[in-house]
Amino acid sequence: MKITSAEFVMSNSEVLKCPNSILPDYAFIGRSNVGKSSLINMLTDRKSLAKVSGKPGKTRLINHFLINKSWHLVDLPGYGYAKVSKKEKKTFQKYITAYFEKRAQLANTFVLIDVRHDPQPIDLEFLEWLGTNNVPFSIVFTKADKLKTKKLEDNIANYKMKLMETWEMLPPVFVTSSAHKIGQDEILNYIQSINEDIK
Repeated sequence: MKITSAEFVMSNSEVLKCPNSILPDYAFIGRSNVGKSSLINMLTDRKSLAKVSGKPGKTRLINHFLINKSWHLVDLPGYGYAKVSKKEKKTFQKYITAYFEKRAQLANTFVLIDVRHDPQPIDLEFLEWLGTNNVPFSIVFTKADKLKTKKLEDNIANYKMKLMETWEMLPPVFVTSSAHKIGQDEILNYIQSINEDIK
Protein backbone atom coordinates (compact mmCIF):
# COMPACT_ATOMS: atom_id res chain seq x y z
CA MET A 1 0.00 0.00 0.00
CA LYS A 2 1.20 3.50 -0.82
CA ILE A 3 -0.08 6.45 1.23
CA THR A 4 -1.36 9.07 -1.20
CA SER A 5 -3.31 11.22 1.26
CA ALA A 6 -3.34 11.72 5.02
CA GLU A 7 -5.48 14.36 6.69
CA PHE A 8 -6.44 15.22 10.23
CA VAL A 9 -10.14 14.63 10.94
CA MET A 10 -10.77 15.31 14.64
CA SER A 11 -9.64 15.02 18.26
CA ASN A 12 -11.96 14.18 21.12
CA SER A 13 -12.22 12.36 24.42
CA GLU A 14 -15.54 10.60 23.83
CA VAL A 15 -15.87 7.50 21.70
CA LEU A 16 -19.42 8.49 20.73
CA LYS A 17 -18.02 11.63 19.10
CA CYS A 18 -15.54 9.71 16.94
CA PRO A 19 -16.19 9.89 13.16
CA ASN A 20 -19.58 8.43 12.30
CA SER A 21 -18.24 6.45 9.37
CA ILE A 22 -18.17 2.88 8.09
CA LEU A 23 -14.44 3.17 7.41
CA PRO A 24 -12.21 0.92 9.57
CA ASP A 25 -10.06 2.27 12.42
CA TYR A 26 -6.46 1.22 12.97
CA ALA A 27 -5.40 2.35 16.44
CA PHE A 28 -1.84 2.98 17.62
CA ILE A 29 -1.03 2.93 21.32
CA GLY A 30 1.94 2.34 23.62
CA ARG A 31 3.71 3.52 26.72
CA SER A 32 5.03 7.06 26.91
CA ASN A 33 8.24 7.61 24.94
CA VAL A 34 7.82 4.48 22.81
CA GLY A 35 8.14 6.45 19.56
CA LYS A 36 4.48 6.44 18.52
CA SER A 37 4.39 9.83 16.80
CA SER A 38 7.61 9.08 14.90
CA LEU A 39 6.21 5.74 13.76
CA ILE A 40 2.94 7.30 12.56
CA ASN A 41 4.86 9.94 10.62
CA MET A 42 7.12 7.27 9.12
CA LEU A 43 4.19 5.07 8.06
CA THR A 44 2.39 7.96 6.37
CA ASP A 45 5.52 9.59 4.89
CA ARG A 46 4.60 12.84 6.62
CA LYS A 47 7.02 14.81 8.78
CA SER A 48 4.51 16.15 11.27
CA LEU A 49 1.15 14.40 10.91
CA ALA A 50 1.51 13.33 14.53
CA LYS A 51 3.22 15.79 16.88
CA VAL A 52 6.62 14.56 18.03
CA SER A 53 7.57 15.93 21.42
CA GLY A 54 10.57 15.77 23.69
CA LYS A 55 8.14 15.29 26.57
CA PRO A 56 6.51 11.84 26.69
CA GLY A 57 2.74 11.55 26.95
CA LYS A 58 1.78 14.62 24.93
CA THR A 59 -1.13 12.85 23.21
CA ARG A 60 -4.14 13.58 25.38
CA LEU A 61 -7.06 12.82 23.07
CA ILE A 62 -8.33 10.27 20.55
CA ASN A 63 -6.96 11.62 17.25
CA HIS A 64 -8.43 10.45 13.93
CA PHE A 65 -6.61 10.82 10.60
CA LEU A 66 -8.17 9.85 7.27
CA ILE A 67 -5.73 7.84 5.15
CA ASN A 68 -6.20 7.38 1.40
CA LYS A 69 -9.87 8.33 1.90
CA SER A 70 -10.42 4.69 2.87
CA TRP A 71 -9.39 4.09 6.52
CA HIS A 72 -8.71 5.92 9.75
CA LEU A 73 -5.40 5.94 11.58
CA VAL A 74 -6.16 6.55 15.26
CA ASP A 75 -3.50 8.03 17.53
CA LEU A 76 -4.43 7.13 21.11
CA PRO A 77 -3.01 8.51 24.38
CA GLY A 78 -0.28 6.33 25.82
CA TYR A 79 -0.47 4.36 29.02
CA GLY A 80 2.03 4.56 31.85
CA TYR A 81 2.39 8.33 31.88
CA ALA A 82 5.46 9.52 33.68
CA LYS A 83 4.32 13.01 34.65
CA VAL A 84 0.56 13.34 34.91
CA SER A 85 -1.68 13.35 37.94
CA LYS A 86 -3.61 10.29 39.14
CA LYS A 87 -6.81 12.07 38.16
CA GLU A 88 -5.56 12.58 34.60
CA LYS A 89 -4.46 8.94 34.37
CA LYS A 90 -7.94 7.83 35.42
CA THR A 91 -9.54 10.09 32.83
CA PHE A 92 -7.31 8.81 30.00
CA GLN A 93 -7.86 5.22 31.06
CA LYS A 94 -11.61 5.71 31.11
CA TYR A 95 -11.97 6.98 27.56
CA ILE A 96 -9.32 4.68 26.10
CA THR A 97 -11.19 1.72 27.62
CA ALA A 98 -14.47 3.06 26.25
CA TYR A 99 -12.90 3.38 22.79
CA PHE A 100 -11.83 -0.27 22.77
CA GLU A 101 -15.13 -1.51 24.19
CA LYS A 102 -17.51 0.53 22.04
CA ARG A 103 -15.81 1.43 18.75
CA ALA A 104 -17.32 -1.07 16.31
CA GLN A 105 -15.15 0.26 13.45
CA LEU A 106 -11.92 -0.83 15.17
CA ALA A 107 -10.21 -3.27 12.79
CA ASN A 108 -6.87 -3.62 14.58
CA THR A 109 -4.81 -2.14 17.41
CA PHE A 110 -1.06 -1.78 16.98
CA VAL A 111 0.54 -1.97 20.43
CA LEU A 112 3.97 -0.34 20.36
CA ILE A 113 6.75 -1.74 22.53
CA ASP A 114 10.32 -0.44 22.83
CA VAL A 115 12.43 -3.41 21.77
CA ARG A 116 15.40 -2.27 23.85
CA HIS A 117 13.76 -3.21 27.16
CA ASP A 118 12.81 -6.43 28.90
CA PRO A 119 9.07 -7.26 28.99
CA GLN A 120 7.39 -4.69 31.23
CA PRO A 121 4.42 -5.65 33.45
CA ILE A 122 2.38 -2.67 32.22
CA ASP A 123 2.72 -3.81 28.58
CA LEU A 124 1.96 -7.44 29.42
CA GLU A 125 -1.11 -6.44 31.43
CA PHE A 126 -2.39 -4.26 28.60
CA LEU A 127 -1.93 -7.04 26.04
CA GLU A 128 -3.71 -9.43 28.40
CA TRP A 129 -6.60 -6.98 28.73
CA LEU A 130 -6.94 -6.67 24.94
CA GLY A 131 -6.94 -10.44 24.55
CA THR A 132 -9.46 -10.99 27.34
CA ASN A 133 -11.77 -8.40 25.76
CA ASN A 134 -11.39 -9.83 22.24
CA VAL A 135 -9.82 -6.66 20.86
CA PRO A 136 -7.84 -7.49 17.68
CA PHE A 137 -4.23 -6.40 18.05
CA SER A 138 -0.68 -6.72 16.77
CA ILE A 139 2.64 -6.00 18.46
CA VAL A 140 4.98 -3.41 16.96
CA PHE A 141 8.52 -3.39 18.30
CA THR A 142 9.99 0.10 17.89
CA LYS A 143 13.54 1.51 17.82
CA ALA A 144 15.08 -1.59 16.21
CA ASP A 145 17.95 0.54 14.88
CA LYS A 146 19.15 1.14 18.45
CA LEU A 147 20.29 -2.49 18.89
CA LYS A 148 22.79 -4.74 17.17
CA THR A 149 21.23 -7.64 15.24
CA LYS A 150 21.98 -10.37 17.80
CA LYS A 151 20.63 -8.32 20.73
CA LEU A 152 17.56 -7.37 18.69
CA GLU A 153 16.81 -11.01 17.87
CA ASP A 154 17.39 -12.09 21.49
CA ASN A 155 15.08 -9.40 22.88
CA ILE A 156 12.27 -10.30 20.47
CA ALA A 157 12.70 -14.02 21.20
CA ASN A 158 12.59 -13.34 24.96
CA TYR A 159 9.43 -11.30 24.58
CA LYS A 160 7.73 -14.03 22.58
CA MET A 161 8.76 -16.63 25.16
CA LYS A 162 7.27 -14.47 27.92
CA LEU A 163 4.00 -14.13 26.03
CA MET A 164 3.84 -17.86 25.37
CA GLU A 165 3.70 -18.44 29.13
CA THR A 166 0.08 -17.28 29.03
CA TRP A 167 -0.87 -17.25 25.34
CA GLU A 168 -1.68 -20.22 23.14
CA MET A 169 -0.98 -18.26 19.98
CA LEU A 170 1.04 -15.11 19.34
CA PRO A 171 -0.48 -12.10 17.58
CA PRO A 172 1.20 -10.71 14.44
CA VAL A 173 4.55 -9.10 15.30
CA PHE A 174 6.26 -6.25 13.42
CA VAL A 175 9.77 -4.90 13.91
CA THR A 176 10.24 -1.23 13.09
CA SER A 177 12.63 1.69 13.03
CA SER A 178 11.19 5.09 12.26
CA ALA A 179 14.67 6.45 11.53
CA HIS A 180 15.33 3.85 8.82
CA LYS A 181 11.75 3.17 7.64
CA ILE A 182 12.03 -0.45 8.73
CA GLY A 183 8.63 -2.14 8.93
CA GLN A 184 6.74 0.46 6.91
CA ASP A 185 5.78 -1.87 4.04
CA GLU A 186 4.95 -4.77 6.37
CA ILE A 187 2.51 -2.76 8.49
CA LEU A 188 0.85 -1.00 5.56
CA ASN A 189 0.47 -4.27 3.64
CA TYR A 190 -1.07 -5.85 6.74
CA ILE A 191 -3.58 -3.01 6.97
CA GLN A 192 -4.36 -3.43 3.28
CA SER A 193 -4.97 -7.17 3.73
CA ILE A 194 -7.44 -6.49 6.57
CA ASN A 195 -9.18 -3.82 4.47
CA GLU A 196 -9.57 -6.33 1.64
CA ASP A 197 -11.00 -8.93 4.04
CA ILE A 198 -13.49 -6.38 5.36
CA LYS A 199 -14.75 -5.72 1.84
